[in-house]
Amino acid sequence: MKVRFLGTAAFEGIPALFCGCELCKKAMELGGENIRTRTSVMLGDDLKVDFPPDTYTHMIRDRLDLDKVQDLILTHSHSDHLYAEDLVARLPGYSKTGDHPIQIYGNDLTIAKCKQMLDAEGGAQGKFVLNRVRPYDKLQLQTSRVVPLPAAHDPNETCLLYYIEKDDKTILYGHDTGTFPDETWEWLKDKKFDLVILECTVGHVDYQKTHMNIEAVLETKSTMVEYGMLKPVSEIVVTHFSHNAQLLHADLVDIFEPHSITVAFDGMVLEV
Repeated sequence: MKVRFLGTAAFEGIPALFCGCELCKKAMELGGENIRTRTSVMLGDDLKVDFPPDTYTHMIRDRLDLDKVQDLILTHSHSDHLYAEDLVARLPGYSKTGDHPIQIYGNDLTIAKCKQMLDAEGGAQGKFVLNRVRPYDKLQLQTSRVVPLPAAHDPNETCLLYYIEKDDKTILYGHDTGTFPDETWEWLKDKKFDLVILECTVGHVDYQKTHMNIEAVLETKSTMVEYGMLKPVSEIVVTHFSHNAQLLHADLVDIFEPHSITVAFDGMVLEV
């Protein structure tokens, strides 16, 4: 299965909008893997995680046929993970698409946001089906089996991580979150993963209540090793980087490579 990292930045992007910090200046000068758009991942051609405002850019850059998407799972309602306005582009009158509805799964806030945008244009019109999910629901999607799990991110929202079984592979999509809640660890501890995707939003900054830093990523891997959750072929990938961490792509590689952790970049493709 191809796992495509469409975007790998936090909310501001890298370089960040309006920003003149040293990291953003260096990223603009160096380009390449230092240019990061808002985070999303494709699992195969038919399962997408999150729908950021850079989805159009991802489609053009990576020559994606987004009409092949069957399931869209949403982690939370923050605008860098859900830009619901662009869902309208699949409605009749805006584009010619296949007849199948895309099934959207998310918490109450994400589903309400999607419904508000679609209702303003006359409803989903057979192009989307909105599914509200709760932590620990066992979901049989068209493309995969999925269980949403509690994240530690926004105290005003039930933000979600996802346990995913697809094409005989097991994946943990583990952000946005600080250190995993105890109940999430309890649910996960007897699972074994082919791929673990974590965030490292804030670099060396201590901000673990809502986002992971480098220390939290390494502690998370250590706990997974302790619980026997990693297979010999398991891969851990970090993504969702903020310019506030002041770390270029090469800096992140230097930090994580000794720990056998891969640093994602925009457009990176893994075979799992």
